[in-house]
Amino acid sequence: MLSEGRVMRGVGGLYEVMLTGEESPRRITCRGRGALRRDDKLLVGDLCLVREEGGEAVIERILPRRTALVRPPLSNLDELFIVTAASHPAPSLETLDKLTAIAVHNGITPTLIVTKADIDDGAAEALAALYRTAGFTVFVLSPDRSAEDLGRYVATHVANGRCAAFAGASGVGKSTLLNRLFPSLSLVTGAISQKIARGRHTTRSVELFLTPEGGLLADTPGFSMLDFVRFDFFSLSDLPATFPDFTPELSACRYADCTHTGEVECGVAVAVREGRIAPSRHESYRALYKILKEKENRY
Repeated sequence: MLSEGRVMRGVGGLYEVMLTGEESPRRITCRGRGALRRDDKLLVGDLCLVREEGGEAVIERILPRRTALVRPPLSNLDELFIVTAASHPAPSLETLDKLTAIAVHNGITPTLIVTKADIDDGAAEALAALYRTAGFTVFVLSPDRSAEDLGRYVATHVANGRCAAFAGASGVGKSTLLNRLFPSLSLVTGAISQKIARGRHTTRSVELFLTPEGGLLADTPGFSMLDFVRFDFFSLSDLPATFPDFTPELSACRYADCTHTGEVECGVAVAVREGRIAPSRHESYRALYKILKEKENRY
């Protein structure tokens, strides 16, 4: 008999699976069947079918994935919380825009969390305003500022089997934030290296944690870019839709084949000049456009 489950953790060829088809979910340790084991195809977050026989449990099959990441190895995300510091380390707007674009393209809801507002409150509020204007939900946090609003948001949006990850460069406070929201997780946190202004990679492996509302949260190794399986960025025609703040302006373009990279009569360019779209957002778009165009020309 096969049971449905979700991979919660994987270490050394063994996987902890939470069986989800039972009235009281239970966790078991499994191995992957055949090619799943040899090819290292299983990802944390995978929905799978498990067979229990003779005191052993084996993952027989991976069910279809909605999304899949290579780094960190994680699948079936619904929500992506992008954590960035207001300062120390300074935020990379192009990286933030790549992360939001990837999420939007793949049907994942991106939410920004700006930390360390106590270090530079002006920078934190300016960053929050930029992304709120672009259409994203943003929370601003500091050690002396309540995280209750964020906690309520997480409880509402990460519940009943929905899966979320916290992403961002090392040192921005992902693990610290999760400990603050969910003290029972007791995740390891590390200090910022004053010498190199980058965080030590204190999160050692991807693991899903069950929330009181029945959602799933992942803390992930420090990284600045998500790698999607078969993502390889996306097509040029898909790119404008990954910038939701561009959408109201696209119909104002004079030409149907407008690239939105700076044509004089481009609706997006006009919106940038008139202050409806932030220049940094347009610069990020142009950087992604260049990458995609070069790839298109190669193939």
